[in-house]
Amino acid sequence: MRHLLTALIIALALPAAAAPIGDDGLHKPDWLRDTFKDMREDLAEANAEGKRLLITFEQRGCIYCAEMHEKVFPDPRIDALIREKYFVVQMNLFGDVEVTDFDGTVLPEKEMAVRWGVVFTPTLIFLPEEVPEDTTAAKAAVVMMPGAFGTGTTEALLTWVSDHGYDSGEHFQKYLARHLAEQN
Repeated sequence: MRHLLTALIIALALPAAAAPIGDDGLHKPDWLRDTFKDMREDLAEANAEGKRLLITFEQRGCIYCAEMHEKVFPDPRIDALIREKYFVVQMNLFGDVEVTDFDGTVLPEKEMAVRWGVVFTPTLIFLPEEVPEDTTAAKAAVVMMPGAFGTGTTEALLTWVSDHGYDSGEHFQKYLARHLAEQN
């Protein structure tokens, strides 16, 4: 019984396992949405669920993407924020799946990445609840965040966007510093 209790305590202390890898070489957490990658439809579905549309660009073999999927996203606080607040659509930086932008332009993922100025993976693109039909996702984004970050920064970013922190005029860096100071 004592060994069982010890094993249970150790299991609960460990972070959740990383998401499985798909045929495209990208991590596939169960909170990802499998969509037709039509940004207008994805935004409407996100809004219908009361969630924010989040696009994540990743690529096969990306060590920073793996870091996020293995260490950051499985954190219970991050996982809960994503599940509760976000509608997440994954794009492959070098993929060929067609994407329809808000202005109706249809391009493969790899060309849409160029159009949107995505040059690094992972890149997180957070969209507002309303996007004009004559604009691109990149122009409409409330923030585009390239790179891998620790749980503190990621949690702050997810919270800042879901709480419309950008509307207050407080720069994310200032919000992050205040958020981290409040936690200490």
